[in-house]
Amino acid sequence: MTHTKRSGKLNTHILVECAMMIALGTVLSLIKVYEAPFGGSVTLLSMAPVIFVSFRHGIRIGLVTGFVHSVLQLLLGISSVAWVPDLAGKFLCILLDYLLPFTMLGLGGLFRNLKLSANEKTNAMVTSLFGTILVTLFRFACHILSGVVIWYALDLVWYADDPTHIVNQYSSWIFSIIYNAGFMVPEVLETCIGVPLLIPALLRIKK
Repeated sequence: MTHTKRSGKLNTHILVECAMMIALGTVLSLIKVYEAPFGGSVTLLSMAPVIFVSFRHGIRIGLVTGFVHSVLQLLLGISSVAWVPDLAGKFLCILLDYLLPFTMLGLGGLFRNLKLSANEKTNAMVTSLFGTILVTLFRFACHILSGVVIWYALDLVWYADDPTHIVNQYSSWIFSIIYNAGFMVPEVLETCIGVPLLIPALLRIKK
């Protein structure tokens, strides 16, 4: 078999694997353990598949996979974008709630080549944990920023007659942190626990 044929076979294998992980991540995102009242949810490890791709094949392939996953998440959540009245707000919503946070999951394998332990399994678990913490907190930060620049002002208008609503009790930053923490903290924790535990099984799969 020539090098070209081997390379083509390898690329096809990676492409199929990435497609399967994107499909898995999409399905898992629909399995909601908890759904926040005004958008956002705790899912069943839906961020893990993209992180696995990044850890297994590198951040370049991980970012491409993450971008495709982000577009699918956008299509699933397009009704949320429709609530934003102005064009600039819609653009920021698409960027901060979908494209950026889900694409950047592809950086989950950023530390995969670090050698922190002589034991391959332990090293993989630790380095995958570092990458997972980085990308999940980045996603959390994106949602907080979206809450500040988009959703806080809209909620002030929508709930102007309800002084007990959370948006009328706090500043934009506190409101956004509290609201997004309601679903992102459990999501971050479960992903930071689940990914390192599943990584050893991933290493046993032949590339």
